[in-house]
Formats: sequence, structure tokens, C-alpha cells
Amino acid sequence: MDRETRALAERYFRGGGRGDPRCSPVLGRVAFIPEPASFSYADFVRGFLLPNLPCVFSSAFTEGWGGRRLWVTPTGRPDFDHLLRVYGDVVVPVANCGVQEYNSNPKEHMPLRDYITYWKEYIQGGYSSPRGCLYLKDWHLCRDSSAEDVFTLPVYFSSDWLNEFWDALDVDDYRFVYAGPKGTWSPFHADIFRSFSWSVNICGRKKWLLFPPGQEEALRDRHGSLPYDVTSPLLLDAHQYPRRQHCGPPLEVTQEAGEMLFVPSGWHHQVHNLDDTISINHNWVNGFNLAHMWHFLQQELRAVQEEIGEWRDSMPNWNHHCQVIMRSCSGINFEEFYHFLKVIAERRLLVLGKGMAEGSAGAELGPEQAAFDVGRISEVLASVVEHPDFQRVDTSMFSPQPEELLQQLREAVGVTMVL
Repeated sequence: MDRETRALAERYFRGGGRGDPRCSPVLGRVAFIPEPASFSYADFVRGFLLPNLPCVFSSAFTEGWGGRRLWVTPTGRPDFDHLLRVYGDVVVPVANCGVQEYNSNPKEHMPLRDYITYWKEYIQGGYSSPRGCLYLKDWHLCRDSSAEDVFTLPVYFSSDWLNEFWDALDVDDYRFVYAGPKGTWSPFHADIFRSFSWSVNICGRKKWLLFPPGQEEALRDRHGSLPYDVTSPLLLDAHQYPRRQHCGPPLEVTQEAGEMLFVPSGWHHQVHNLDDTISINHNWVNGFNLAHMWHFLQQELRAVQEEIGEWRDSMPNWNHHCQVIMRSCSGINFEEFYHFLKVIAERRLLVLGKGMAEGSAGAELGPEQAAFDVGRISEVLASVVEHPDFQRVDTSMFSPQPEELLQQLREAVGVTMVL
């Protein structure tokens, strides 16, 4: 991030998202970015991160990726032989697309070699199997194996706090491989924590149905539930879906092999594989969508509180139980969110305090990025500290204390402020 881009971004947030007409949303189509040489990180910030809009990057952005050479046959199909040699014994999660379990699909785990055997039989059976339509989803390849150079993280997505945090803890990540035959699909959803995501087709094609934030509210049924499949004729029932007519059509994208799709925060979507497809997908959070994540967490806690509200007066430590349930359902609670902010904040403060030594956290995007990050964390942490439910969290063992960290951030913001 350069100084001009940082100044633009900070003006944008100070203006409540109205800081620069160049960042105004343009809906109705998804922009296509043809050439890496003519598209900078600053262009991405201005055109897509700030206005929270999707875009598609051409296959030129990924033509040097190892996965596109190693995992794909000369005819453009998945190279099963290579995958079996390198990863055959790795246990992977597999979802059954033909079975609805709440608004998702049930999963099982099996060695990759067993899934590839199924996949080959599925193709030979005319894309049908008595076992159902099985889809390899959420395989943590980076966590499970470092045997191959499969992809190179694009600079546009390199400010990735979510994976930086989990890598620091060395317990998890949000980097996934998806792989499945033609006809596999992912039901209607928005990404975890209202994160950004990016997805690259190593081979094959996908059809994406993208709904801007807020449109999903018109798709709720009369009980308030979101649909499992937005292409289902059930949504034509005005009694069951009384607000359906108020939802505009989705933005439809056909993503070709090698292309990279950026999905912004809070955009609900549904995805269908049009061919036998392998994709790499990351969820990521940074200063541009941190406030979206914090807003989502507040919504999640309110939902838990409403669900068990009748026991508020009779259940000891009711507020603590709400946080425990939230952690179980959403993958994070207010305490862990503070630790997430703390880890990223301390790394950025170190960058600003010591300069950009080689290998420093945030070095890829420079000190202006670190200064921008500190400002965004400071703003969100101030809201966290003031939140009544965070004030009920036992922070006695936190180091530093939230108020102390906030003061450090505010002092750093004062020093680095762009006038």
C-alpha cells in the first residue's frame, strides 16, 4: 500500500463509506480484470475493496501456478494420477450434495484415493452414482501438506489477518481445496465471519450466483429462514416466501479455468460446478472488512441471547454461557475476537516501531499498510471495549488489558496520521 492509497482509504472510512466518488458502487455486472501488468494493488483497493464489490481476474494472473501445471492433464481435466501419487493417503472431508442437513450437507472423511475412485466411477456412470453426488470440500491442503508449490498468493489478497492469526497459533487456517465432478455444488450462504474470499479454478468451470448484502433478506421464508437452494421452484411460492418479489436477480458469473473470483464481505452466493473442477479458496479478513466481521459477531451473539433468553434470570453465568454457545456455533466469540485483534495489532505496532526489516509481519505491503491496519483496529477495538457484552467478559488475565492496547493504538495512530 502506498501513501496515496492509504490516504484514500482513511478518508473513505472517515466519511462512512462516502469518501471518494471513485469508490462508488456500480452494480449490474461483475468487472473483469484482464492483465496483471495494468492492475495494481491500489486499483484493487479503490475499485473493489473499499466499495465491497466482486470482480473476476483473468487466467493470466495464475498462469505460473504449480497447481495449474501439476494437477491438470493436457486436456484440461483433473490429473487423478498425479493427485493419487502425491496425496492419495491424505484424509479429506467429503460432502453429499444430494442430502440437505439444515442448510448444508452432511460430511464424511475418507482417503483422497477413495474419493478419486468414487469420482472416476461417477464419471463412468454418466455422472450418477448410488452413493450420491459427493463433493470434496474444505480440504486444508496448506495445513496438511507442504509437499508442492501449488499456488502463489496474489498481492491483492496478501493482507490476510485471518490466516496470519491462525498461523501464529499453529492450529488452523482458512485455506481450502474444493474438488468434485460436474454437478457438485455449494448451497446458498455467506462466508464465515463475513470474510472476503477468493477462489481460483485450477481446472473446470463454476457458475456463481451472487447477491449484494441485504438482498438475502427478501429471500427469507415466512419463518425467517434463508433458502437452501435459490434456484428451487419452492421460492415461487408467495405464501412461503412472501418477500421474494422484492429480491433483484443475482449477479451471475461463469468462472473459467484459471480465473480468480473475488467475493466481497456479506455477499450471499450459491456455486455450481459446470465441469469436473478443482479450486483453491481462501477466506480472509483485513482492515477493509474488519467492521463487517465485528458487526456480524454482534448479530451472532444477539441471536444466541434471544434463543436462550428465557433462562437469563435462572441460569448462573448466563452471559458466559452465551459466549460459549456463540463460540460453538460461529467459531469465535468476543474473547477470541479480542485476541485476534491483539495479535494483529501487536505485529503492526512492531512493524511501525522497528521499521520494515526483511520478513516482518506486513512487509509484503509495507509500512503504510501497517499504519492503515493500526487505524482500523483502533476504531473497531474502541467499539469492542465499549460494548456492554464485552464488558461482561472476564478480561482479568488478558495481557495487555483491552484499554491499554487501545491506548497504544491511538498513540500510534496519532504519530502516523496522514493529514
